[in-house]
Amino acid sequence: MTVMATVGDENDPTTGGSDMSVPTVAERSVSAFGEVTLPMPPQEGFTADDLDRIPDLPPHAELIDGSLVLVSPQKRFHMLMLKLLEQQLDDQVPSDLSVYREFTLKLGEKQRPEPDLMLVGEEVSEGMDSTWIGPEPVHLTVEVVSPESAIRDRERKPQLYAEAGIPHFWLVDRDDKGPVVYVYELDPVNKRYTNVSVHRERLEVSVPCKLDIDLTKLPRH
Repeated sequence: MTVMATVGDENDPTTGGSDMSVPTVAERSVSAFGEVTLPMPPQEGFTADDLDRIPDLPPHAELIDGSLVLVSPQKRFHMLMLKLLEQQLDDQVPSDLSVYREFTLKLGEKQRPEPDLMLVGEEVSEGMDSTWIGPEPVHLTVEVVSPESAIRDRERKPQLYAEAGIPHFWLVDRDDKGPVVYVYELDPVNKRYTNVSVHRERLEVSVPCKLDIDLTKLPRH
């Protein structure tokens, strides 16, 4: 996901807070959306529920380790890659799985990341008005790397997904030849992902379901 931290920098995160009926003292932060006024982070860090209470947050705000993370405009690669994967997953996944795009996961009191894509089973307990789901029905999360959020996409977010027990993870990157998809599976004992395959041109896997995606269909102009 293309991400830019405005409360909490990639290398120097600022903790935000919990227990919030939004504070009256605010801090101003300049993002791609212009100047955004945010409540001052409480000492303990923001909570996952605070994400629904803070007024006027830009779209796709996340909570990582109690810090707010705001998104910057998507790069072309990110937008086109996400569109290709979403279309292919929609066409190929069985009827008991649904494709979720850019929807938040509540993984704990201080964690509410937004994967680029998820494959979600039928066991979702949250209602249609919910702004998040829990990790239990999630079979796969996908992150498309953006330069602004590379550390989060490659390290912190997959760590959170693994700790939550999500069995499969794809990291989508690119080199000078085109897209590269790194496929990971969960070690359920150590709650860590292991890289099991790397795919260029064609992404073919048998879990979490049988999929065959032609990566060369990504537009190049």
